[in-house]
Amino acid sequence: MTKRDVFEYALVRVVPRVERGECFNAGVIVYCRARSYVAARTHLDEAKLLALDPEADVTGVRAALHGVEGVCTGGEQAGQAAGDDAGRRFRWLIAPRSTVVQPGPVHTGLTADPEAEVERLLDLLVR
Repeated sequence: MTKRDVFEYALVRVVPRVERGECFNAGVIVYCRARSYVAARTHLDEAKLLALDPEADVTGVRAALHGVEGVCTGGEQAGQAAGDDAGRRFRWLIAPRSTVVQPGPVHTGLTADPEAEVERLLDLLVR
C-alpha cells in the first residue's frame, strides 16, 4: 500500500472587477506539510477574463498569476518570501485579499504524489 499524506489546496481566482464579485478559477496551490512541498500551477483563460471585463489588464493578471507560482518555487522568484519555508509561503498565498487575483477557501485531501495532485486539480477545476 502506498503511503498517502494529508495535503491542502486552494484555488486561485481571477476577479476582474472586485466590486461585482464575478470570478473564475485560474490556478491551484497545493501544500503538503509532510513533504515540505508547495507548488502552484496557473492557466489564464483570456476569453473569460475579457468577457467579464473587456478592459482588463491581461498582462497584469498574467504577471500576478506567475507571481503566485514564483512564491511557491522559492528562491529569487519568491521575493520577500524567498527565505520562508513551504508552509509559510502557502499561508501567505492563501491569506484573503481584495485584489484581481485572490485565493479561494482551503480544502484538504490525501495524496501519494503532491506534484501529480497539482496537475490533477488544475485539469479538474481550472482548465
